Amino acid sequence: MFNQLIGNETVKQSLQRMLEAKRLPGALLFSGEEGTGKKLFALEIARALNCRTLRGVGGCGECSICQRIGRLNYPQSEESEGWKTIIWSDHGDVGMVVAPKRLLLVDQMRQIEREANFRPFEGKSRVFLIDDADKMNEPSANALLKVLEEPPPTSHLILITSQPAMLLPTIRSRCQVVRFSPLSAKEIENHLVQAEKTPPKEAALRARVARGSLGRALASNSKQLSGQRSAMLEVLRALAVTGDRLRLLRSAEELNEARYKDEFEARLDILETLIRDALAVAVGAPESQLINSDLLPELSVISGKISTGQAATWITQIEEMREQLVVNINRKVASDALLMAMASA
Repeated sequence: MFNQLIGNETVKQSLQRMLEAKRLPGALLFSGEEGTGKKLFALEIARALNCRTLRGVGGCGECSICQRIGRLNYPQSEESEGWKTIIWSDHGDVGMVVAPKRLLLVDQMRQIEREANFRPFEGKSRVFLIDDADKMNEPSANALLKVLEEPPPTSHLILITSQPAMLLPTIRSRCQVVRFSPLSAKEIENHLVQAEKTPPKEAALRARVARGSLGRALASNSKQLSGQRSAMLEVLRALAVTGDRLRLLRSAEELNEARYKDEFEARLDILETLIRDALAVAVGAPESQLINSDLLPELSVISGKISTGQAATWITQIEEMREQLVVNINRKVASDALLMAMASA
């Protein structure tokens, strides 16, 4: 059932026990780092509940039902009104909602409540995925409460989030929480080499920098990653070694260039991993514990110029900015302020 999914063996065992005992809760909350397979696990649950040729308690993965459950019919245009409704799979009993922009809508939650009360059309269970469930505001969360409190016996809701603390307590308390752990670098590396045919050296680097997220590793490529690390290494040198504030302002401008629009958060991630590695070198950690171990000579120079408190402050400042990104702040102003604040730490 979950054999083709990578990592999170404890989650696999827990879900299998629920299915074997026929005690799968009507509302589940899958929480954990982005890119750890939460949505794939949710679709496997939908297969297990609807497949007619089960293997053990899991879907066979090969029949028409299993295949159709995995095909979600996303709208073709970013402006389509289809984003504001349930996005159905090719199977009429499995659907998902996503935030059209910044928030999940009240109407989307009401549609789930209405559809959950219908009996299955062709399978045994209706399954609804709520992606980025933390994007519910109070009105949309309240619209979902009734069906979470008393889900119909033939319907299951699976909320997916990387920020469970952003959910209202009333939502969390009505779901059984399933926590996903980051994947190991080795698990990611093996998948990249075996399934994606990535050259071993590139796979090792992408796996280390992905910080436990297979999705992040799959989205990166060697050339892009090399450019991102070079740029962020220059930022760290300017902070720790040269004190070049002009270089920092130029770096802030680069972060906001249109060509790097989709790399903004990835570059922050890389900067944070470089700082953590420099700190690890400073306290004598072995090379095997470094994410960017191939940059050890550069990191050694930087580690001699920073204090533990300074590195900890920089990491805190980056994390605080990352939290602010949730509320759609002006990235140009925020990145300028971040790098200048880090320079003053």
